[in-house]
Amino acid sequence: MGMFTVREPKRFEHKYIYYDERKEKLAKIEEKAKRELGMLPPEEFNPECIRGKFVEGTTHLKRRKENGGPRISFPVAIVIIVLLTVLLFSILNGKI
Repeated sequence: MGMFTVREPKRFEHKYIYYDERKEKLAKIEEKAKRELGMLPPEEFNPECIRGKFVEGTTHLKRRKENGGPRISFPVAIVIIVLLTVLLFSILNGKI
């Protein structure tokens, strides 16, 4: 099937050079501590924070989500159309 595949160029992915994970983790810990001490209002439940956590755990589902879900390839679509046409023709002629 090498004749029918169209290769897409690599997608642009910007990665930060100067990114400090430690600083972000410390900010989260500090915010959590302030919430426990009552200096900040308690965090309300947000279903958006849970959504997509399972997909992030697997590389297959992550790729599938980025690509927009499953797609039918061109040769499979042609085969389905031909089979449906033959089925319609046989039903109209009364030969099943």
